[in-house]
Amino acid sequence: QVQLQESGGGLVQAGGSLMLSCTTSERTFVNNAMAWFLLAPGKEREFVAGLSRIHGDTYYHDYADSVKDRFTISKDNDKNIMYLQMNNLKPEDTAVYYCALDSNPSSWRRVSPSNYDIWGQGTQVTVSS
Repeated sequence: QVQLQESGGGLVQAGGSLMLSCTTSERTFVNNAMAWFLLAPGKEREFVAGLSRIHGDTYYHDYADSVKDRFTISKDNDKNIMYLQMNNLKPEDTAVYYCALDSNPSSWRRVSPSNYDIWGQGTQVTVSS
């Protein structure tokens, strides 16, 4: 069973930056769609950013409107790691961030958490004002 492990969360002041990492335990799903979601208190899990493979190491990037131009999603297939570079963080970005993988090889640009069946444990990001 493939496992995902997030890291890189923490406490940062507004305007600061963090880089989250998601390590995949095996390469079985190296070409599958992956994404980052957040879960804030009192809210449902929300899509943040996603990667859908076009060919080779070329991916289509999707972003939630709230993070466009601030967050960047990327993937290093040699290391089995997906990243989320978060810049200009705002207090409203405070949440637990999860990485997710869709084991369906045909998955393409999915933004609903119900489309993803493999999840990490999450990493807390707290942005102070």
